[in-house]
Amino acid sequence: MFQQRAPKSSMQSAFALAELVFHAAVRHVRKSHGNAVIGLLLNILQTVVLIVVFYILFELIGLRGSAVRGDFVLYLMSGIFLFMTHIKAMGAVAAAEGPTSAMMKHSPMNTAVSIASAALSALYLQFISAAVVLFIYHAAVTPISIHDPVGAMAMFLLAWASGVSLGMVMMALRPWLPEATPLITQVYQRMNMVFSGKMFLANTMPGYLRPFFDWNPLFHIIDQTRGFLFLNYNPHYTSITYPLVMTGVFFVIGMMAEFYTRKHASASWGAGR
Repeated sequence: MFQQRAPKSSMQSAFALAELVFHAAVRHVRKSHGNAVIGLLLNILQTVVLIVVFYILFELIGLRGSAVRGDFVLYLMSGIFLFMTHIKAMGAVAAAEGPTSAMMKHSPMNTAVSIASAALSALYLQFISAAVVLFIYHAAVTPISIHDPVGAMAMFLLAWASGVSLGMVMMALRPWLPEATPLITQVYQRMNMVFSGKMFLANTMPGYLRPFFDWNPLFHIIDQTRGFLFLNYNPHYTSITYPLVMTGVFFVIGMMAEFYTRKHASASWGAGR
């Protein structure tokens, strides 16, 4: 109680913060299930189920011929991996502990650690899930070839970062609109089931339909990812610049809104937590 804390160097403070983020991220990973391995397996199973459902759907509707020339399952996985990463990152950050949470009563904890741990836990789960599914498909079914792995990985991280930036805006709004914010988050996630473009190619999409998808940064990210994955596909109607700019804009808005909310938050806002 009367212990005097010795001042820490910048390096010591950085390591202490990294350790705190790590432990908070582990706590987030264990939220879905007490056993981290089972939680990871459930996330992998969810991804596999989506791939199987969309494979059967494409076969029944007869849209398989409209896919890019190359491995059809890899085409499906590219859209589903990025879709899952984007919405999971957004959902995790939007639901992270805010300034009125009981966790903030512990002195090392703050909202920056809460946001970082939620974002990193989502990235960890989705990256491991994607890597495991790709490895099993490559080893057990058929070997896959990726035209530009570095570019594809960059798009995967951009899908995650864009989800984090949107999640920060939702997190900052949650104390002010405790009932509407989860609804907005769910509506956005459901809309991305269609408007993310994971089932379509921008190059083959009719011109009158493209404006319904162009507003969505994830649509651009998924289409650009397929340009990095497949040698025979060159995106003409999407760009990397748009999702990068939108991610930066929402990140700045989220930081400003979170700072304002933190300064004005009251412990009596039980709904905002």
